[in-house]
Amino acid sequence: MRNAVGRVKSLFSIRGSSGHQHSCMLLSRSTSNFTMHIHILGICGTFMGGLAVLAKEAGHKVTGCDANVYPPMSTQLEAQSIELIEGFSPDQINVNPDLFVIGNVVSRGNPLMEAILNRGLPYTSGPQWMGEHILYNKWVLAVAGTHGKTTTSSMLAWILEDAGYHPGFLIGGVPMNFGISARLSGNVTDSDFFVIEADEYDTAFFDKRSKFVHYHAKTAILNNLEYDHADIFPNLAAIETQFHHLVRTVPGVGRLIVNGTEDSLRRVVERGCWSEHEWFGGGEHPEWTMRTHDDGGFDVFYKGAAQGTVEWELTGEHNRLNALAAIAAARHVGIVPAQAIESLAKFENVKRRMELRGVVNNIAVYDDFAHHPTAIATTVAGLRKKIGGARILAVLEPRSNTMKLGTMKEALPGSLSDADLVFGYGAKGASKDALGWNLGEALAPLGAKAEAFDDLHALVQAIVRAAQPSDQILVMSNGGFGGVHQKILDALSA
Repeated sequence: MRNAVGRVKSLFSIRGSSGHQHSCMLLSRSTSNFTMHIHILGICGTFMGGLAVLAKEAGHKVTGCDANVYPPMSTQLEAQSIELIEGFSPDQINVNPDLFVIGNVVSRGNPLMEAILNRGLPYTSGPQWMGEHILYNKWVLAVAGTHGKTTTSSMLAWILEDAGYHPGFLIGGVPMNFGISARLSGNVTDSDFFVIEADEYDTAFFDKRSKFVHYHAKTAILNNLEYDHADIFPNLAAIETQFHHLVRTVPGVGRLIVNGTEDSLRRVVERGCWSEHEWFGGGEHPEWTMRTHDDGGFDVFYKGAAQGTVEWELTGEHNRLNALAAIAAARHVGIVPAQAIESLAKFENVKRRMELRGVVNNIAVYDDFAHHPTAIATTVAGLRKKIGGARILAVLEPRSNTMKLGTMKEALPGSLSDADLVFGYGAKGASKDALGWNLGEALAPLGAKAEAFDDLHALVQAIVRAAQPSDQILVMSNGGFGGVHQKILDALSA
């Protein structure tokens, strides 16, 4: 299974895992036939920075601007010879690109955006440009869900890479098997396949559809679905509607890989499904199931038939479900489960996903991106299963937009209940990361094992005073957290 589907300019045939041969027309769009100069507003974000790299690889001239142009993204972009401009001054219209590509962080009132609107200059969103200029002739494998998008996308990209498909990808993190977050295709050959992390967040201030509707997926993983992004969506039903819109874009020859343990996703599929679909994990008669071993490995079953055993170092039920979804999605493009299982044994995870940052005096410090109560709970539970009775010191910065609004604060104590000690940090004042609610009050149900801080130095000192040999310090945040991981390691070493 190490030969990818060969490229043809206008028509290609696909033999799916069902054995049916499908003929799919690749539309020759005028936008794909020439290179252009694009100027990206908000270029230093993870998605837009990845888009910039892909655009440059595709032969386009790329320039961009952002309010905060600093390493590591600035150096990555400059290494690609992408010119960066600090700020959003309106005189940047004199850069005179063919098209302005607008990042999700840009809103009305932005001086450059206002100049673009006033002059009637051409603009589009990042996801729409991505769909029309990078993904237009690809077999797109999109990974959607409240949690696990980055990890599952990384697993899937690695499975395709290890099977010789050399996929392109755009991932909201750095898979350690690749060392980069985005590429147009592998170094060996141009690839028909592209793996993308499919975010349900809104596209732009002028396009309130979720980003993922622009990607035109042929294979789509619906990994899970909970309420999140309270700054965008009023309730879970609104997010389910966006997932329904994603399902509407998957063609009849495509396939959905759906988590059967999620009632929300069952409701989404019941609203309408026009493609093949397979269930994994649970529910009524799932095609894909697993049996977990004590060491965290697991047996994979397809329609009750054993496919092999995944043996790896990753922890947590969430990662096993992520892997099951990736195996199922890879099968849609012709990779047999045994090959995918073999590949996952060599999977090295993603930076900031239970990444061990260091060990001092037999005290381990981990960095994890968990920021939603469900993700926090599963991360703590995964570490608990791995270490047994050793103490877990959970260090949390609730800084996502949803958490800052306080929407999920009542769920925090339950998500941290399996930790032995909890250290919460919430910035005060007028900073963009400041909490609008009292973190100490939110953690109060945990009793004496939980403390809240608004001073980073005091937080570090409290952690170091409490830490003992064999402790596992688990730092969870979706931001930089003031470099607290290294601060803890340095203080432990002092």
